[in-house]
Amino acid sequence: MKVTLWGTRGSLADAGPQTVRYGGNTACVEVEGNDGSVLVLDAGTGIRRLGTALRRDLRRVDMLLTHLHMDHIQGLGFFAPLYQAGVEVHIWGPPSATQGLRSRIARYMSPPLFPVLIRDLPCDLKIHDAPRDTFSVNEFKVTADLVTHPGPTMGFRIEEGPAIVAYLPDHEPVLGAGSFPLRCEWTSGYNLARGAEMLIHDAQYSEEEYETHIGWGHSTIAQAVSFALMTRARKLVTFHHDPSHDDATLDALVNQAQIDCDCDLELIAGTEGAAFEID
Repeated sequence: MKVTLWGTRGSLADAGPQTVRYGGNTACVEVEGNDGSVLVLDAGTGIRRLGTALRRDLRRVDMLLTHLHMDHIQGLGFFAPLYQAGVEVHIWGPPSATQGLRSRIARYMSPPLFPVLIRDLPCDLKIHDAPRDTFSVNEFKVTADLVTHPGPTMGFRIEEGPAIVAYLPDHEPVLGAGSFPLRCEWTSGYNLARGAEMLIHDAQYSEEEYETHIGWGHSTIAQAVSFALMTRARKLVTFHHDPSHDDATLDALVNQAQIDCDCDLELIAGTEGAAFEID
């Protein structure tokens, strides 16, 4: 399994031209299976570059949307496979009690927000409400469940044989957990991240910033580390960086977290373009 980060921001970066190593595109991750199957995690602005880099002979792409906040879908209309006849594009996302996923996506993929209607796309588009359960996508076993973030928001656990990646880009597990550091197996997202080889997790705030953003649905790096330790994940990739954090700020936050984390957890700063092989 190969994992590539195409966008790592919470919203478009406004930290200035010095923000280059971490990147400025919003959330998008590619997971490629050993058989060549492709999963796209979220459709932020990073998905445009991903779409142009995909193999030309690819006949099916599956997209898993954690939720429909704009920073996670604003690149959807620029995803190249949507405009390729003969390509199957499956979109999976959180269910709603009021509207199906297709209807909610159509509110974005329509004028005045976007000029191309869903019904006019030449690809073979199939849109699914993701079950809060385990389901198969080609060779992948995917588990989806709701997590703590405003609006219906899902996290995903992706397994290919013994390789496990957990993706929780917008997540505030400490909210309602009752204690910190996190110790409770009932904490939001626990079963998705349990024993993962790689955990890609929200790490938007510094400790000082979090004090004025409690309940916004995001985590500090320290909270992400605590969640990773509780779930016994082997690698933690920090994700959903605050748009106002430049490279120097993110370096300082990650370096301090590495100093504070006296443990076996491998802490990796999520940078746009980074690729990982998960055995």
